[in-house]
Amino acid sequence: MNARFALTKSGRLSATALVGLLASGSLTAQAQTELTMYYPIAVGGALTDVIDGLVAEFENEHPDISVNAIYAGNYDDTRVRAMSAIEAGNAPQLSVLFSIDLFDLLEQDAIIAFDEVIETDEEREWLDGFYPGLMENGQIDGQTYGIPFQRSTIVLYWNKDAFEAAGLDPETPPENWEEMAEMAAAVREASGGEQWGVMVPSTGYPYWMFQAFAFQNGHRLMNEEGTEVYFDDPAAIEALEYWVSLARDHQAMPDGTIEWGTLRQNFIEGATAMMWHTTGNLTAVRNEADFDFGVAMLPMSTQRGSPTGGGNFYLFKDSSEEEQRAAMTFIRWMTDPERAAAWSIETGYMGVSPASYETEALRNYVEEFPPAAVARDQLEHATAELATYQGGRVRRALDNAVQAALTGQMSPEEALKQAQAEADAALRRYARSR
Repeated sequence: MNARFALTKSGRLSATALVGLLASGSLTAQAQTELTMYYPIAVGGALTDVIDGLVAEFENEHPDISVNAIYAGNYDDTRVRAMSAIEAGNAPQLSVLFSIDLFDLLEQDAIIAFDEVIETDEEREWLDGFYPGLMENGQIDGQTYGIPFQRSTIVLYWNKDAFEAAGLDPETPPENWEEMAEMAAAVREASGGEQWGVMVPSTGYPYWMFQAFAFQNGHRLMNEEGTEVYFDDPAAIEALEYWVSLARDHQAMPDGTIEWGTLRQNFIEGATAMMWHTTGNLTAVRNEADFDFGVAMLPMSTQRGSPTGGGNFYLFKDSSEEEQRAAMTFIRWMTDPERAAAWSIETGYMGVSPASYETEALRNYVEEFPPAAVARDQLEHATAELATYQGGRVRRALDNAVQAALTGQMSPEEALKQAQAEADAALRRYARSR
C-alpha cells in the first residue's frame, strides 16, 4: 500500500495521507451534498431523458451537489413513493409532486415553506417571479410551499385537415360549447362515422376535465381553504350534462369513458378531430402528427376557463440546513428563465415565469410556433386546480361521479349529489375546525 495512505498508530490518517486524499479528489467527492428527488411524468414521451440531461448539466456546473432523480410513475404513484420513503426514514430532500398535494403534505407535516430557506433579496425576487396563476396551488396563509415546474392548462387540439374535409374553416376552432358540439357532429357526419368529432379524457384525471367545464359555466368547485366543495351546484350539474350530451345527443364523442393515456395517439392517428388535453403533450403532437393541427383555448359557456395543472417542487422537512440550501440551489437552477424556456420547448409545458417568455429561445419558438403560447395566454382565464384536505378521497368521489354519468349508470344530477355527500363526509372535521 502507498505510504501516503498509511494510518497512524492512533488510527487516524497522517497529514501526508490527508494531502494525498485531497489531491486525489476523494474527500471532494465525500464532501458532496447528496439530494434525492422523486418526480412524475403524466404524459407520453421520453421526458425522463430530458430530466436526466438537465440533472447531468446541473451536476457539471455544481460539482459539490449530487442529485439522484428518480422517476416514480404518475403523480399519485410519486406521492405514494415519496411518503413511503419518509415513513421508512429515507426522506427525499425535494420532489416534484402534484401542485394539489399541498394540503395533504401540510397535514402530514412533510414539507417546509420556501420562505424559511430563502436568505437574500435575490432569492425573494426569484420567489416572486412566477406567474401568480401558477402560484395559487402552492401558497397558503402567506407562505409558499410549492414552486411551479411542469405546469399546464388544458387546451383544445384540432385537426385542420379533418375540419376542411367536413366543410369547416380549418383555421377557426370552436369558441363556445354550442359550436364545439356542432363542429364535432359535422366531422362525424362528413367522415361517414369513421372519425369522432371530439374526445375529452375521462380516465386519469376526470375531475380536472370536469373542473374546466364547470368553470367555463361560471362555477368554482371549492373554497380557497380546502375545506368545502360545491359539486352539486346547478351550474356544475349543467356542465356535466353538456359533457354527457356530446355522445348521447350529438353522437360526436364515443360513449363511455375515454382513456387519458391513449388519447394523444388517437388524435395523432386521426381517430378524433378534436381533443382536450394537457399542453404538456404539445411537443409530442408536433413531432408525431402528419397533418396540420391547431391549438386553442378551451371553448366557453358563460366564460373562458381552465384549471391549471401539473407539478410543483417541494422541500421536505427531514433534511439538514445544508441539504435544504442545496435543494433550493437546484430548484432555482431548474426554474431559471433559460432552463424554463428550454423545458417548455422540449415538452410543451408552460414556461413558469414571464421572464422565461422573454428569453430569446422561447420568444423565437413562440414566433415560429404560436401554439406554444396558448396555455400561457389561457392563464388569464385560469383557476386553481381542485385541491382540498383529504384530496384523494374528494377527487375520487368526483371522478366516480363523472364516469357514472358518462357511462349512463347515473344521471349527472344523481352522480354529483352522491359525490357531494361523499366529499362532505371526508371534509366534515376540517369544516368544523376552521
